[in-house]
Amino acid sequence: MSTSTATPPSTATSVSLPRNTNQALGIGQFAVDFMSGTIGKPGSKVVDRTIMFHTDAVLCGISAIALGTNAPTLLRREAAEYPRAKGATVFGSKDGVAAEKAIVANSSAVREWDSNGTNFGYRPELGHTAGEFGHNDFYPVAVAAAQLAGKDGAYALRGMILLDEIRGRLAEVFSLKTYKIDHVVHGAIASAATYGAMLGATPEQIESAIGMVVAHYIPWRAIRAGKQLSDSKGASAAISTEVAVLSMQRSMRGFMGPRDIFRNPESMFRQFMKTQGDSPFDLVLSHSGDDFAVMGMHFKLGLYEHQSAGALQGLLTLVEQNPTILEQSDAIQSIKIVAYEPAFGIIGDPAKRDPKTRQSADHSMVYIVSTLLRKAIEAAKKKGSGKLFASNDEYWKTLMLSPYDYDASAIKNEATRAIMAKIDFAHGGAEYDRRYPDGIPTSIVITMKDGKSYDSGLVMYPAGHARNTTANLKDILASKNRLLGALATKDFAAVIDRLNRLPSLSAAEISSLHDFAIESRSDFKD
Repeated sequence: MSTSTATPPSTATSVSLPRNTNQALGIGQFAVDFMSGTIGKPGSKVVDRTIMFHTDAVLCGISAIALGTNAPTLLRREAAEYPRAKGATVFGSKDGVAAEKAIVANSSAVREWDSNGTNFGYRPELGHTAGEFGHNDFYPVAVAAAQLAGKDGAYALRGMILLDEIRGRLAEVFSLKTYKIDHVVHGAIASAATYGAMLGATPEQIESAIGMVVAHYIPWRAIRAGKQLSDSKGASAAISTEVAVLSMQRSMRGFMGPRDIFRNPESMFRQFMKTQGDSPFDLVLSHSGDDFAVMGMHFKLGLYEHQSAGALQGLLTLVEQNPTILEQSDAIQSIKIVAYEPAFGIIGDPAKRDPKTRQSADHSMVYIVSTLLRKAIEAAKKKGSGKLFASNDEYWKTLMLSPYDYDASAIKNEATRAIMAKIDFAHGGAEYDRRYPDGIPTSIVITMKDGKSYDSGLVMYPAGHARNTTANLKDILASKNRLLGALATKDFAAVIDRLNRLPSLSAAEISSLHDFAIESRSDFKD
């Protein structure tokens, strides 16, 4: 939970919403001012990074549709049942549908692989270190709103920056997971505010919609519990965003939801964090410069739960520096992975040692690491002796985990299962825990049958992490984009180019942003 008790004053680049003020109304005013241009000049780094996250999200989404995953397919069909002459569009279509239906379908697709962006709620300079999770699942809100408003790509991109800023800053000051509430609540609040501001809502209407979201639609982390996970895990953000947009629509029609919800004594926030009347936190929102929440968000370089990124980086560094590990893979005696909470609790759950579904496999540390090591061993056998690739970036790009590494046959792969049996995953205790969420503190030690050990040392900032300075992020992401894009459409290069040109697209081009063919694949068995 945030430890700061004094909010810095508003500056030329930020707005502060102290805990003793109506923060729901403050968020509404901030959103309206930002989208109207009254305030706000995001720096070029913020713009570029948001474009990268959006492109990454769309390619994750269209590949999930192409491979026939259940929830995105179902919700896309559902959206088609709500046609609108002047509506929003789902991926792979030019036909308008109800905005909330396009948003739930597209957000579900984006999140299905669990491979798009991640944040860990960390802003130590203000003492805002709640460490709540979050993901870049919500860009369909900004696209849909821009389509309905007849606006261009620059306007859609501004909405994306706004949405990430609100949800990212909320993640820094209130830990939903501590109280078993699903992290998508922050994104739902941000979605309501952004959708409303983009479509001309007043600050008071946005406040009302935020009140409805918090009062009526709080999802528990039961979504993510259980021995084998369900569609609800991947669709959680989408469903919460759908109701957030519906709440905003109702508010704009005159429905009045609860006011001043962050200080409401019966709201979720004050039920879990007892105060004498204030909100449990202060909130600082950036509107100009480069210090935006999106700059602290992380990329996944393939398909894996982000809590495993430190272990993956440690493994790739070990096999790059010690080719003997792969050349003599039969001599691997044991693999010891040590990490922090919540990584140990989430992807170290004993039930995840024997995953039977894709949703459980991509939340299993032992499965993720074993699959990557198996792929490296197979590549080494084809090459022969010596280093596999010229650089660590090439290891990431060439061995990148894809959807096919989590299909039914991959989950049963005997070689992967044999490696899994050799892994011991342990909690590193206070020494590791104190380093999160600054980094992803993880270490991995591979011990051979002759007693020789290879130790990664402590990994804090793996490739893809916002504070990593060694990897060529754009180059690795380009490989990921091509990998997923090629699964979805023959025109993937043109689609990627279109997405990367987002701020220069006209209103007509935004209207047809999703007008490309998605080709179904029948060889993926979920």
